[in-house]
Amino acid sequence: MRLAKYLAHAGVASRRKAEEIIAKGVVTVGGEVVTDPARDVDEGDDVRVNGAPVGAEAREVWAVNKPAGVVSTAREPGARRAVVELVDSKARLYPVGRLDADSTGLLLLTNDGALANRLTHPRYEVPKTYRARLAKAPRERELARLRGGVELEDGPTAPAKVRKVGDREIEIVLREGRNRQVRRMVDAVGNRVVALQRIAFGPLRLGDLAESRARRLSSSEVRELRAAPTHRV
Repeated sequence: MRLAKYLAHAGVASRRKAEEIIAKGVVTVGGEVVTDPARDVDEGDDVRVNGAPVGAEAREVWAVNKPAGVVSTAREPGARRAVVELVDSKARLYPVGRLDADSTGLLLLTNDGALANRLTHPRYEVPKTYRARLAKAPRERELARLRGGVELEDGPTAPAKVRKVGDREIEIVLREGRNRQVRRMVDAVGNRVVALQRIAFGPLRLGDLAESRARRLSSSEVRELRAAPTHRV
């Protein structure tokens, strides 16, 4: 197994972050500093980060109902709480993707780098479903523009599934993961999001999980996430 993948599977960091850690020269294999993330290692090797041994830890996947004001990071140097603080686990967990601080709802945390990559890499197009309350009732032409894709400063968005679920509420399914994408899309069609909640990530739904609560996913739920199909809309 490649060193970066080994560190990700051990829960040290995501694979991309593991590559950055390796490049800093703080990782050793058998006492030798290694800066090549492609270096092959196996379970019997003495792998250390900053002198601390790295061993494989049991894979965990958690669902969290993130409240507003909590940030989607493993650590938060400021006054705000980090989402990992909501999970009662000794594993080194990190968020799968992000929700901005003002948004609420379903966020996944895991120490399984391969699964995190499977769920967030653009090529897999795993859908994420949001419920958005708008400043004013959306007109049909606004909904049509959202469905067809809108032009943003970083390029046009892909088509989305959009349906009206209340006078000022819509449900939108995206297969992209741009920063604050739902809010920016709604702004682009002349409206504004006043509240945003993620209600599903691939096949997993938020359900009745209370705000600020977390639960560990069952093995069957994790299998469903691993097998989450790509969605073309």
